[in-house]
Amino acid sequence: EDENLHIACACYQAYVDKDRAALEALISEDFHFTSPLDNHIDRRTYFKRCWPQGFEFVHLAADGNCVFVTYEAETASGGRFRNTEILTISNGRISDVQVFFGWNVPHGARMGSFLVEAA
Repeated sequence: EDENLHIACACYQAYVDKDRAALEALISEDFHFTSPLDNHIDRRTYFKRCWPQGFEFVHLAADGNCVFVTYEAETASGGRFRNTEILTISNGRISDVQVFFGWNVPHGARMGSFLVEAA
């Protein structure tokens, strides 16, 4: 599990360092990425859509071949957001990522409030 945490951290550090070669070495050729906006996209499409961004870890935990990461990130336009990802690591490389969207930082709703009324 420690090795998987190291691989996950190196992945996000490659984003911070804008080191695409380092990231390419960490993800498998059969890599897939899923988020609320992307359904099981392949490696080539992932690099077109998701490169580069910067990250700050909030939570990081390993469970077997999965690493759970919550982070805050900054967009190219300076906005900030929080997401959680599950990285699957196989044979020392990241083979799959699932993203669960969080919220903008700062949150768009005031404390104790909400953005959308419940249905």
